Amino acid sequence: MWFRTIPLIVLSLTITASAYAFAGPNPERFQLNHDIRIGPDDNPGDVTCINCSVYVRGHVAGDIFTLNGNIVVEPEAQIGGDLATLGGDVRLESGTQVGGDIAAIGGAVHRNGAATVGGDVTAMGNRSWAVVILLLPFLVLAGFGALIVWLVQRVRHPATAPA
Repeated sequence: MWFRTIPLIVLSLTITASAYAFAGPNPERFQLNHDIRIGPDDNPGDVTCINCSVYVRGHVAGDIFTLNGNIVVEPEAQIGGDLATLGGDVRLESGTQVGGDIAAIGGAVHRNGAATVGGDVTAMGNRSWAVVILLLPFLVLAGFGALIVWLVQRVRHPATAPA
């Protein structure tokens, strides 16, 4: 009977080893309703913060995204990827480096002259843009639903021509 368990053991070891192989050296950080502070010795991958802000003093290998929160990149900090915030501001201090793009929808980008950005900088300062972007998919879905209801009613009750 032991010969039946060997393939299961090999399979479980393979899955475990592959999970560790894909885990990478830069763990992702996620926080809800509590600010994320990245110190000088930290080196996370992607950072996501919902209803909170991100403060960077060290190096972030990936992207940073906040929903209803700010991104503050303090002096001499480095970001390898993009910065994006929906309903918040981005502030880049002196000597900061961002490898990718910066987007602030419903907020502003405050950039020190000594900050380096490798990509594009986009800011849509009016908070109504954030509402439009969040509601637009729901309005499109509601339109498709109304169209389907209208088509079904038309097939069930065809219009009669006057005699």
